Amino acid sequence: MKSIAPAERMFTPAYLRSLIIPLFFEQILTITIGMADTIMVAAVGEASVSGISLVDSISNLFIQLFSAFATGGAVVASQYMGRRDRISASRAAKQLVYITILFSGAISLVCLAGNRHLLRLVFGSIEAGVMTAAENYFIFIVLSYPFLALCNSCNALCRSMGKSRITMTVSLVMNVINIGGNAILIYIAGLGTAGAGIASLASRIVGALIMLTVVCNRKLDIHIERLFKFEWNWPMIKKILRIGLPSGVENSTFHIGKILVQSLVSTFGTPSIAANAVINNICSFANIPGSVIGMASITVIGQCCGARKFDQAKYYARMLMILTYSLMIVTCLVFFVIAEPVSALYNLSDEAMALSVRCTRMLLIQTAIFWPLSFTLPNYLRAAGDARYTMTVAMLSMWICRVMVSYLFAYLGLGLYGTSWAMVIDWYVRIIFFSYRWLKGGWKTKTVI
Repeated sequence: MKSIAPAERMFTPAYLRSLIIPLFFEQILTITIGMADTIMVAAVGEASVSGISLVDSISNLFIQLFSAFATGGAVVASQYMGRRDRISASRAAKQLVYITILFSGAISLVCLAGNRHLLRLVFGSIEAGVMTAAENYFIFIVLSYPFLALCNSCNALCRSMGKSRITMTVSLVMNVINIGGNAILIYIAGLGTAGAGIASLASRIVGALIMLTVVCNRKLDIHIERLFKFEWNWPMIKKILRIGLPSGVENSTFHIGKILVQSLVSTFGTPSIAANAVINNICSFANIPGSVIGMASITVIGQCCGARKFDQAKYYARMLMILTYSLMIVTCLVFFVIAEPVSALYNLSDEAMALSVRCTRMLLIQTAIFWPLSFTLPNYLRAAGDARYTMTVAMLSMWICRVMVSYLFAYLGLGLYGTSWAMVIDWYVRIIFFSYRWLKGGWKTKTVI
C-alpha cells in the first residue's frame, strides 16, 4: 500500500487519540449499565439473572435497529464533513433525530401492548420465576427505548465531529444514575428486576436530554437548528435510509437469529440461560476495542470516502485494524485469565459456573483471532456506503451458520458449548466475504452524497 506523507494525512495522531480514547471508556461505561443490572440483581437469585438475560436478548434487537439509523445518519454526516459541507451535515442531523423519535416511539408502543405475550412468543414455556422477573424488568426497559435511541443518534453525530469526549462524559453520568438507582431500588426498596429496570429508564432519560441539548448547540460543526420547527427533508432522509435500512435489516436479522439461539438455549435449563448471560457480558468487555474502533471508523473512513480520498481510507483502515488486533489480544488474554473469578460474581450454581468458564475461554481464544475481521471490517464498508453487501453477507451467514448449525449441535447433544461453536463458524464465513470485498475495492464505487 502506498505510504501517505504526514502532511497529506486527513487526521493527525492527536485527533485519532481524542476520538478513540474517550470512545473506549464510553463503551466500558455503556456495557457496565447492562452488566450492573445483572450483577446487582444476582443477589435476588439465579431466576432474576436469567430473566434480565432474556429481556436483554430482545432489547438488543431493537437497540441494534436504533443503532442502524444512527449509523446511517453518522455516515451521511461524516461524508458531508469530509467535503466540508457543514450545512448539509446539520440538515442530516435534524432528519436523523426526527426519524429516530418516530421509529423508537412506535416500537415502544408495540412492546408495551405485547409485554407478556411477546416474551411467551419468543421463549415459550420457561420457569415461572424467570418469566415474572423478565416481565417486571421488560416494561421499564421498553419505556426507555425512545430515550436510548435518541441518545444513540446524538452520540453518533458527536462522533462524526470527533467529539467523543462529550459522549464519554454523558455515559459516565448515566452509569452513576443507573448503579446508584440499582443500589437503592434493588437492595433497599427490594424491587428486584423492576428496580433494575427503573434505574436504567432514569439513566436513559437523563442521557437523552443532555445529548439533545448538546447537538442543538449552534457552535458545533454539526448541530440542529430550530428542533421544534418541523421540517421533513425527504431527499436527506433517503440518504440516511440508504445506509440505515440495510444496516437495520442486517442488525435485526442478526439479532432475531440470536434470539432464536437464545430461545434454544432456554430449553437447556436455567443453568445454561444464566451461564449464557455471563458469557455475553464477559465477551462484550473483551470485544470493546473492536467495537470502539468500528465506531471510530465510521467517522474516519466516512470522511475519507466523502472527500473521495480512497488511498487515505485504505491507509487508515489498515492502521485501525492493526490497532484493533493489538488491543483485543490484550483484552482477551486478561479475561481468559480472570474468567472464573468474574463468573463467580454472578452467584451462579456449580453447573452454570462450569459452563460459563468453559465456553467463555473457548470464545475468547476465537475472538482474539477472528472477531476484528468479522465485525470491525464491515464497518469500513458501511462507512463507504457499501451497506447492502454487508447486509446480504451477514444475513445469509447468520441463518445458515449460526442458527441452523446451533440447532444441529443441539440435536447432537452439545448444548451451550455447541451453540457457542456455531457462533464462531458464523465468524469464519463473514471474514471470507468481507475481506474479499474490501481487498477487491468494490466499496469505492458506492455513492452516499
